[in-house]
Amino acid sequence: MTDLFSRQSHQPLAARMRPTTLDTFYGQQHLIGQGKPLREAVNKQTLHSMIFWGPPGVGKTTLAKIITASADAHFESISAVLSGVKEIRVAIAKAQEQRDLRGRKTILFVDEVHRFNKSQQDAFLPFVEDGTVILIGATTENPSFELNNALLSRCRVYVLKSLDTEDIKAIIQQAVAVMEADREQYQLKLEDNALDLLVNGADGDARRALNLLEIATALAIDRDEVSVINNAVLEQVLSGDTRRFDKGGEYFYDQISALHKSVRGSSPDAALYWLCRMLDGGCDPLYIARRIARIATEDIGNADPRALELALNAWNIQERLGSPEGELALAQAVTYCAVAAKSNAVYTAFKATMADIQSLPSYEVPLKLRNAPTSLMEELDYGVGYRYAHDEKDAYAAGESYLPKELGEKQYYFPTQNGLEKQIAEKLDYLRSLDRLSNQTQNEDKS
Repeated sequence: MTDLFSRQSHQPLAARMRPTTLDTFYGQQHLIGQGKPLREAVNKQTLHSMIFWGPPGVGKTTLAKIITASADAHFESISAVLSGVKEIRVAIAKAQEQRDLRGRKTILFVDEVHRFNKSQQDAFLPFVEDGTVILIGATTENPSFELNNALLSRCRVYVLKSLDTEDIKAIIQQAVAVMEADREQYQLKLEDNALDLLVNGADGDARRALNLLEIATALAIDRDEVSVINNAVLEQVLSGDTRRFDKGGEYFYDQISALHKSVRGSSPDAALYWLCRMLDGGCDPLYIARRIARIATEDIGNADPRALELALNAWNIQERLGSPEGELALAQAVTYCAVAAKSNAVYTAFKATMADIQSLPSYEVPLKLRNAPTSLMEELDYGVGYRYAHDEKDAYAAGESYLPKELGEKQYYFPTQNGLEKQIAEKLDYLRSLDRLSNQTQNEDKS
């Protein structure tokens, strides 16, 4: 079995399995199904510059090549990871030659286009504008954040999705058939639930699925001229492997957003799912701990102050003990936050207060609220009229104001009726009633 791939040993299985027509392409039926926008553009030869946005291994490069072949166009490819303005100029020169000497269109495929800086992206603009090239950019990042508006406005964005389990399963089965055809009387058997394990390990990525299959084949057990891939083989292949998770990329922010919204929506099961997805993908647990603390203040606040305490404890355990104890503490904090009473009253009050601070003048601190540690300050009436709350009934100076006089009795914090904040709201209502009574009495005394 040592020469299993000798015939095409230079070409990885994923490259050999690359489809050449839309009809043999797996997935993305929302774009290339009958009557769908991308298929219609290919069929009618109304090609335009476009951006393929989607996760790795879903067919961005393959689609670009299929489109090129269908249009009998010239294909130029550059990678933004390895290329700069010089390589862009070379590609444009080849495109101009194809247009002027052969009358052919050129499709310029730019992989990882989001890695080009602004000036590099700008270098494409005149040639996209005058039709020298039809640009197809591939990116795993959100184009609205990573691409210039000028370039984005000249391209149509197509969103590609992860392949579903049936597509991945079909690709693997087809690859097994191809490998068996490479050798007469050669058989490759996926034992037990090995196929399901491969599909699960691929995580919606066709290239990953084929790479895993190729590695598993090399480790397969020979039994009576049959190479068997069983669970033990796949455990070796998948050992230490992590699911798709781009630290700092689109998937990173999507998953932390899902975690946050699941807690806010009081769904402990969904919160645990997204927490474990991020941990499984290699996310730094301390980053998650920081976000849980943020959730405890932003979405729970004074409705249940214990949430913040638990979040900070989990953060501390993660720092001191590491994995797995710290991760379990994070799980405890996440589930508690998910079921805790919710309030964004503090968050809303903080934003409103900051907005006023940034938009209004810097008002003076009222004299009565200032300390007077020197005789000069006393002469200037610092602290005059201040009422020491502890000397008042119920330790509350009814009718007293602590804001700058220009703000009057502005209210920023509006506690909800959830959890502990219901009691806070009741107390504030009581204190404000004392303020009203005190002000009424003062007005009557003046009259």
